[in-house]
Amino acid sequence: MTDTSILSKTDYHTSEQAERLLKKRYRSEARFIFYGRLAIICALLILVTLLSSIFLQGYTSFYQHMAILEFDLKQELVDPQNTGDPEVIAKADYRTIVNNMLREKFPDVTVRRDRKALKDIISSGSDLFVRSAVMADLSLVGTRATIAVPLSDDADSVFKGFIDRTLPEDERRVKDNQLGWLDQLSEEGRIESRFNMTFFQVGDSREPELAGIWGAVVGSALTLVVTLLISFPLGVATAIYLEEFAPKNRWTDLIEVNINNLAAVPSIVFGLLGLAVFLNFFGLPRSAPLVGGLVLALMTLPTIIIASRASLKAVPPSIREGGLGVGASHVQTVFHHVLPLAMPGMMTGTIIGMAQALGETAPLLMIGMVAFIVDVPTGITSPATVLPVQIFIWADSPERAFVAKTGGAIMVLLSFLVIMNLIAVMLRRRFERRW
Repeated sequence: MTDTSILSKTDYHTSEQAERLLKKRYRSEARFIFYGRLAIICALLILVTLLSSIFLQGYTSFYQHMAILEFDLKQELVDPQNTGDPEVIAKADYRTIVNNMLREKFPDVTVRRDRKALKDIISSGSDLFVRSAVMADLSLVGTRATIAVPLSDDADSVFKGFIDRTLPEDERRVKDNQLGWLDQLSEEGRIESRFNMTFFQVGDSREPELAGIWGAVVGSALTLVVTLLISFPLGVATAIYLEEFAPKNRWTDLIEVNINNLAAVPSIVFGLLGLAVFLNFFGLPRSAPLVGGLVLALMTLPTIIIASRASLKAVPPSIREGGLGVGASHVQTVFHHVLPLAMPGMMTGTIIGMAQALGETAPLLMIGMVAFIVDVPTGITSPATVLPVQIFIWADSPERAFVAKTGGAIMVLLSFLVIMNLIAVMLRRRFERRW
């Protein structure tokens, strides 16, 4: 037997035992790499599945089917006194004009129940589209005008393939006579598929074909503006004080621990705080961007403070020493030399915090922003809702068309979140300093 004590170093590392250990180590590394790649592939598959399901569910909300019909805009119905006053024309009975059009188009429909079914194939808000067309061109008064009005959500679902025509009549929402009328309009070339501008131009509605996200988008924007104006100055000022000026003692240690803990507090707790303080104690208006912004600012503050402190720590001590060496005071060194170099990191953290605030729902539900709001908000004290809450409301609605609206709103929200995170990454790469 060979005495291993007298083997050279080269002989020892090329021995049979060393080869076995080396092969075992390589196999372990190969398994680790395989498991890591498998985890990444699984995560990507889950992400693709999630995004695909959202897209397949929501892409139909971006287009809708319109009925191209002729309306008799009689002078006695639109402007009986021939005043030409837009205010008088806007108050005309356009619902009667829509009903007259249906009677003229389908004269053989005389039974009351059938007339109601006939009205149900077009949107209950068709009169609003007729009025908008007349207000856009007052010369249409007293003429026969061809105007596009939206189909009802059930009729629209027929053309989108969501309703199975082969099912028995009592098992589907659209009856046989309604299918016949829709087929007649389609054969005459009076059904067109158009980009759904209504989805991006109006607020919420009880009717799916008339519901839009613009009110929620404006509400989210106003809420984020309030959040940014409060959280960014306070967060940056707090970070500068704690990192550059505060003495290191038990009180500052306690503050730092609490800030780190607040970053992990569930968001609904901030909603309860806003309900107790801003609504019940201060009496601020419920379901307003002002209160929503205050609540989200409290939730975002720890994130901004932590990111800002990390940015300040990343600035080399030589910058501070150089500023002090040329005669600058401590305050001048911080604000003229350290802060400008740390600002890109602070902005990145702020944008990430704003993206987190944009996607929050729970704290806003607690302060009443789950209310049904039709009008687009005009200020920070106007009743409003936000995109995540709008998605929550639509997801709870039983109509099939609201399912597509939910998917479409999620796609819009994800787009905003992706854009905000891309901006954060671009700012970091553009202004980041490596020391």
